[in-house]
Amino acid sequence: MSTSPRDRDEQGRARNARPRDGLGRPLPYGLPGVERQPEGVPRTPEEALTEAQRLLDLGRPFHAHEVLEDAWKAAPETERELWRGLAQLAVGLTHSARGNQAGASALLSRGARNISPYLDDPPHGVDVAGLLAWAESGTGVPRLTGGS
Repeated sequence: MSTSPRDRDEQGRARNARPRDGLGRPLPYGLPGVERQPEGVPRTPEEALTEAQRLLDLGRPFHAHEVLEDAWKAAPETERELWRGLAQLAVGLTHSARGNQAGASALLSRGARNISPYLDDPPHGVDVAGLLAWAESGTGVPRLTGGS
């Protein structure tokens, strides 16, 4: 049994402080890693989508997932499944980039299922139709909103 104390965040919650690579995989202590997204950052839906897209474009879907997860936690009940689905799509992309195709397929399917009820009236300019097509193909970088 280990006698070392658990890593904790500023609020005392257990949180692994090991550095992580660009896909969120833990690295050994002492190695340089990619800075993690801070948790609990209040953002408007548009800010969350913009930041998540920026991270996806940089090849950091794990970090985009963290931004989308914050939005999911802060979303009104009527939008929670949309944000949950968007976060799941980012996790699916993370699994794909890590070479876990079974995990990628499962998360892309789950994410698509959760965003599909918003197809007829997507909030915040989310490109639900485009994301559903992307999740089916699983190729390239998804565009969260239309237009770019």
